[in-house]
Amino acid sequence: MTARAGAGATPGVAARTALLGIGANVALAVVKLVAGIVGNSYALVADAAESTFDLFGSIVVWAGVRIADRDATADYPFGYGKAEALAGAVVALLLLVASVGIAAAAIHEIRTPHFSPAPWTLAVLGAVIVGKELVARRVAAVGRRERSTALEADAMHHRSDLLTSVAAFVGIAVALAGGPGWESADDWAALAASGVIAWNGVALLRTGVRELMDRMPPGDVTDAVRAAARAVDDVRDVEKLAVRKAGRGYWVDIHVQADPAMSLHAAHVVSGKVKGAIRTAVPAVQGVLVHMEPHERVADTPTA
Repeated sequence: MTARAGAGATPGVAARTALLGIGANVALAVVKLVAGIVGNSYALVADAAESTFDLFGSIVVWAGVRIADRDATADYPFGYGKAEALAGAVVALLLLVASVGIAAAAIHEIRTPHFSPAPWTLAVLGAVIVGKELVARRVAAVGRRERSTALEADAMHHRSDLLTSVAAFVGIAVALAGGPGWESADDWAALAASGVIAWNGVALLRTGVRELMDRMPPGDVTDAVRAAARAVDDVRDVEKLAVRKAGRGYWVDIHVQADPAMSLHAAHVVSGKVKGAIRTAVPAVQGVLVHMEPHERVADTPTA
């Protein structure tokens, strides 16, 4: 059976949320770059660079969720949901690239004498941190509700940008408080932030690859599917179960056992009931393929 690729989700919400991230990244990148150059803070410049990578990441996420929202076709009977996992993996790679670039530039700045950052850059960073946290929470909430791997990756991307801003804030504060000799504190902060960004990038990449490789979803999904099938009248047992995630929904392949004397028509009716029960119990399920198997009663083994 085929279903809309975004079944169980709210059409357009994921794409609009991705656009929110794009707008936020454009504004923050400009503010941080200008403040970093004028205020003599490499940590802010590095933060702006990370926001620029976030911008490209949000564009990738927006494109991914737009594609994933397409209806299934004859050529793509399972829909376009994998576009979200692919977008999430690309965002993770962008994070890794950003972390390497920021680390290399931070090391260069640490080795190069320069002036202390301007005190007013702390106020800019404070406003940036608050704004970025609000955007990250919004994107993460929609990502969880819509079961969107791409949006969850984008939220992590925003959180990584937030971490670089926090690190920059701490570094600038230390540089200002320490006075002469502590000018490179914000560069060390940028270096530390690059490590956090790399860590998040690896975690996001693992999530995207797992979905692309059709790893089984968490136990709460599979347990609910199995329980729904077993609760159907005339179902004796569940023999096999395979579930994979595609975008914001799941596809189920299940083998259920029934009375071997059951007619083909009766088995067909039972399979329809199993499909309905599973999709009712787990609305995110987009398609169910039911294999009817004879339930063979195991004879009691005689004891000596």
